[in-house]
Amino acid sequence: MNNDLPRLGPDALARLDATIERPRYRRESLHTGIVHLGIGAFARAHLALATEQAITRTQDLRWGITGVSMRQPDTCDALAPQAGLYTLAERDAGADGAPRERLQVIGCLRELLVAPRDAAVVVERLADAATRIVSLTITEKGYASLGEGSAVDLIVRALARRREQARGGLTLLSLDNLPGNGRHLQQRVHERAAHDAAALAAWIDAQCSFPNSMVDRIVPRTTPADVAAVSRRLGRHDAWPVVAEPFFDWVVEDHFVAGRPGWQLPVRFADDAAPWEQVKLRLVNGAHSQIAYSGAMAGWPTVDAAIARPALAAHVEALLRDEMEPTLPGLAGWDRDAYRAALLQRWRNPALAHRCQQIAMDGSQKIPQRWVAPLAHRLAAGAPIGRLAFGVAAWLHYLRGVDEAGAAYAIDDPLADPLRAALPGRDAAADARAGVGLAAVFGPLAGHPQLTAEVAVQLQRLRAGGVEAALAALAAGAMRPRA
Repeated sequence: MNNDLPRLGPDALARLDATIERPRYRRESLHTGIVHLGIGAFARAHLALATEQAITRTQDLRWGITGVSMRQPDTCDALAPQAGLYTLAERDAGADGAPRERLQVIGCLRELLVAPRDAAVVVERLADAATRIVSLTITEKGYASLGEGSAVDLIVRALARRREQARGGLTLLSLDNLPGNGRHLQQRVHERAAHDAAALAAWIDAQCSFPNSMVDRIVPRTTPADVAAVSRRLGRHDAWPVVAEPFFDWVVEDHFVAGRPGWQLPVRFADDAAPWEQVKLRLVNGAHSQIAYSGAMAGWPTVDAAIARPALAAHVEALLRDEMEPTLPGLAGWDRDAYRAALLQRWRNPALAHRCQQIAMDGSQKIPQRWVAPLAHRLAAGAPIGRLAFGVAAWLHYLRGVDEAGAAYAIDDPLADPLRAALPGRDAAADARAGVGLAAVFGPLAGHPQLTAEVAVQLQRLRAGGVEAALAALAAGAMRPRA
């Protein structure tokens, strides 16, 4: 795995090939202005990149990032010996289908911590007067925990210290795929702070800001092959590079109480990010989940392999056009047809090899954000829901834990055990009733008779003939529930 190469580090930067972008500022003078909780690949491919570009352009060295791993030490252990340096590999394919790759070594990640072993230091960094922004990518399930050592707990402890020491508030910026992610974070922080002291909760409400944001970029999990390929091009061993598509979009409400880096495009500032959040959650993430469950079951292991199947591509395009887009608000200057075409093209990118199983994980946490609201919208309007119902059925089909070739796989979901217990497996109708009846997933639509009936039809088709046959039946228009 190129371990015979010398390790990537500050001494290597001047020796890199001229085609490889690298930090062009006095990195030794960089100070932490952002503490990021959940420093995984996604944050390193968007927040860190946008901040790196801002530091390079403005030479404002106040905006270095301290990255905090919330559970495992993997990222810290991989990057600490590299002084926080890592490579971002942007990959796509040219018109001839040949792979293309652009490498950039990112330098703004100046410190790495692990919350379970460095909790006191994490609180100290969050409370430091130089820290102006605390950002988060802790996934949908990360907001459920308010216990000791959780992201919300660490934030509240630090804010209490800032209040005691008259250091002022800061901006708390969620980058997770949640509708109203800033408001959601504010609610959790307020709830946790009010548990300790009403005065602290009031101070946070007055002194801190919680802007909503929407981030859109495909960032597949880094593989050993990626590590080897990137290290070969560097001529140095990078223990944990990040791979991403060239496309990058970030819409954020410009409510920063303690300043922010000089972010520019692809960062876009808005008074209200909510409409763009809905676009991302429903069109990008909602369709992505359907691709993932269908592909994982049918033996199409990656998104590009799955969307290359004509039946699935036609289904996803119709899902976007006919059932998702009509639930979205109007956006001035937004070309829906062009956006949809570009999205389908992004998914066809063969250079990413984004695995369906990666997207399929944590379905019980993702479905409420991606499918429930558009389902509720269409049911209230008396509009067809066949393609959305197919997604629900594909998820239930996936929860069997065995694909159509008989290969078993683990269900990676915080509700994995309750889900297995809830699905009797006797017949499609019983499993549809049990699955749609899960209030933790479907909320106000739990047990909805029309949704249950449509899911039962789709689930029966999936079990009887597999994904391709079920998609063919759906395309043929045979979507009415059977008695």
